[in-house]
Amino acid sequence: MSQEKKLRWGILGAARVNERLLPAIVDAANAELVAIASRRPGAAAATLQKHAPGITGVHCYDEMDALLADSQVEAVYLPMANHEHAEWALKAIRQGKHVLIEKPLALRVEDVDAITAAAKEHKVTVMEGFMYTFHPQYARAQELIRSGVIGDVKFVRASYSFIMKPARMYRLEKDVDNGGGAMWDIGPYAIHSLRSCFDNEPVSVTALAKYTESGADIATSGVFDFGDGKHGHFDISFECSRRSEYQVTGSKGGLKCHTVWQQAGDVPVISWWTEDGRFWEERLPASNHFILEIEHFSDCVLNGKAPFLSLEDARHNCKAIVAAMQSAAEGRKIDLS
Repeated sequence: MSQEKKLRWGILGAARVNERLLPAIVDAANAELVAIASRRPGAAAATLQKHAPGITGVHCYDEMDALLADSQVEAVYLPMANHEHAEWALKAIRQGKHVLIEKPLALRVEDVDAITAAAKEHKVTVMEGFMYTFHPQYARAQELIRSGVIGDVKFVRASYSFIMKPARMYRLEKDVDNGGGAMWDIGPYAIHSLRSCFDNEPVSVTALAKYTESGADIATSGVFDFGDGKHGHFDISFECSRRSEYQVTGSKGGLKCHTVWQQAGDVPVISWWTEDGRFWEERLPASNHFILEIEHFSDCVLNGKAPFLSLEDARHNCKAIVAAMQSAAEGRKIDLS
C-alpha cells in the first residue's frame, strides 16, 4: 500500500453513520478528509466538530453540488438516504469522483447497471460499502468455509436486528419502494452474508414481512433457495434485540460468526465444529473495519486495483433484495434465475 500519497475524500451528507466513517477517513493511513457537505445549513460544520474536533483544513459546504465541484475532492463517501444513492452517485461519477456508496448501492437493478456503465465511462472506482467484509473475521470465516473443513455448505442462517429508537424512526417514514424499512437498512447485510457463503447465486426466494402504515417493513424473514437442497434463511427486524450474526451448516460441520457489527475495541469470536465432535472457538484481534474499508478503497484508487467488492456483486445483492420484497408483498415464491 502506497503511503506517499493520500486519497483526498469528501463526505456527501451529514448522516448518523458519520460517527464511524468520518473518524475512519481521518485515521486511515492513506486517506485525507478535505470536505464535507450537507443541505442543512451548518450541519456539515457541526458534524465535523462533533466527530473530529480540532481537525483543520476541511471545507464545510451547505450545498452538495459545491462539494462535487471542489477539485480537491478525489473520492466521495455517500451516506445519504437510500433512495438518493443512485442519483448522487451518478452526479459524483460524472464529476470524475471515485465513490464509496453506503449500502445499499441502489434500490433497483437498473440503477446499479447505470452506475456501472457510468463508472466505466468516466474511469472511476465505485464500491458498495459493506464494511464487515474488511474485518479479519470475515476472511477467517471464508477461509474455513473454502477449506472444506465443514464440508459442503447446506444451510446458512443470517440474523440482523436492533430495537428501533425514536431518533431513528425516520427509517420508517418511506415505503419499501422508496428505500424505507428494515430490508433496505439492515437487510443488505443479511442477504450479503448468505450469498458470501455459497458458490452460486440464489434461484428463488420466499419471504414474509410486517409493514408499518407508511408501507415500510419493520421485520422481514425468508428463505433463499440456492439449488440442490441448499438454503439461506434470513430474519431482520427493528423489533428484536440487537443481533448481527450468521451460522453456516455443512456436511461435515459448521461455524458461527457471533458479531458482524464490530465496535473498534470488540474481540471477534468465531466458533466452529466438526461432525466427529470437535469444537473450536477462535478469538481474533480487535479491528476497526471502517478504517480497513477506507484504506482498501483508497489503496484501490491510488494504485489502480480492483475493489474487493465488485459492482457485479452489488447487482446480485440488489436483485436478491428486490425479489425478497416482491415475494413478501405478493405472498408467493419469486424466481431469480
